[in-house]
Amino acid sequence: MKKRMKITYTKVITIGFALLILLGTFLLMLPISSRSREWTSFTNALFTSTSATCVTGLVVYDTFSYWSIFGQLTLITLIQIGGLGFMTIITMFSFLLKRRIGLRERRLLMESAGSTELRGVLRMIRKILYGTFITEAVGALLLSVRFVPKMGLLRGIYNAVFHSVSAFCNAGFDLMGRYEPFSSLTLFYDDIYVNLIICGLIIIGGVGFIVWNDIFNFRHNVHKYSLHSKIVLVTTGVLLLVGTVLFYVFERDGVLASMPEHKRWLVSFFQSVTSRTAGFNTADLSGISHSTLVIFCILMFIGGSPGSTAGGVKTTTFAILVFSAVASARRSNYITVFKKRLEEKTARQASAVVVTYVLALAAAIMVMCAVEPFSLTSIVFEAVSAMGTVGVTMGITSELSVVSRYIVIILMYAGRIGGLTLMLTLAEKRKQVAVKRPAEQVLIG
Repeated sequence: MKKRMKITYTKVITIGFALLILLGTFLLMLPISSRSREWTSFTNALFTSTSATCVTGLVVYDTFSYWSIFGQLTLITLIQIGGLGFMTIITMFSFLLKRRIGLRERRLLMESAGSTELRGVLRMIRKILYGTFITEAVGALLLSVRFVPKMGLLRGIYNAVFHSVSAFCNAGFDLMGRYEPFSSLTLFYDDIYVNLIICGLIIIGGVGFIVWNDIFNFRHNVHKYSLHSKIVLVTTGVLLLVGTVLFYVFERDGVLASMPEHKRWLVSFFQSVTSRTAGFNTADLSGISHSTLVIFCILMFIGGSPGSTAGGVKTTTFAILVFSAVASARRSNYITVFKKRLEEKTARQASAVVVTYVLALAAAIMVMCAVEPFSLTSIVFEAVSAMGTVGVTMGITSELSVVSRYIVIILMYAGRIGGLTLMLTLAEKRKQVAVKRPAEQVLIG
């Protein structure tokens, strides 16, 4: 009986996300969810629900033009739950109902929040909830300053709340289809105020809850931050800087050519931020150069940080692989970062995550190339965007065949679940073989 009932915490989270997606699919299929009051097909509802729950942003329909207010509210609810993690939302209701939270639920929360310690996990969840709703409320208030004069009071506030939640959760869903379908935030490409607020929300949501906890506890005492937080903050800063500079360099005579100098840097910074995992855009991505596409794919593949609203293989995974390569080049027996030694299994897990992502992407791209008429560049971009839960596209999402849509659905789901559970699943204890096998060397490189 005990064996039959045994289920790992990571599987609970995986199944929970799947059930949430199916619930969202059912709600989006209903006539009340579309403006035309017609039923939405299962495939397109599933695609949209997966994109929202996995905070991706790839869409087959323009969010404003196709979905009714009920449909839009369903989407933003899925985005909020998907961004925070369904276990965090369940815990919020437990707090409100003053219900006791048991040990098993605490372990689930630890897994869901990306924490490595059981102690203090409830206190951390409270901070996550308070921090999330306060940040989103402040973001909505600031965006209202620009949206209300342009759209009217109620409509402006509604749009401000929607975009604040979508940006913080790194989802990339927008309601700017009222001006032009699938236009994202291109209308505000030169608005410094809106750009910086959206970027701020994306970055805060993408650094991860563990980093929030360190910043809240230690403020300016950076030396007290955990090694995880130090790696996340440094890697995030470097990627933002490199992405901004390279986008500017490669596109100053391309999509940025007609813009004044300061607006070029603003657009470059925004694309660097959003390409990590957010899905908004203020430039026409269909016209960017191949060099910029490569940069986008690298940034999308890396994504945000563990225990955050972001996707991708994560900044820490990328950083650890770089540190591991440097240590190997120096013939060092240990990987040392900020005067701390990393455990060997951490590097193995990082390698496993990257290999899994690469193999999944390779298989998906191969099949999509066989059934789609689009260029390899467009398909690679779409697949990486889906698995990185980014949501930027070169405009082919709504034209994909049914086969490719299901492939993209699987990639989005795998990308979101992978960020929360893949490394933890690989780290689960397995039964060890009692016999120690003989060692033998294999040539590398």
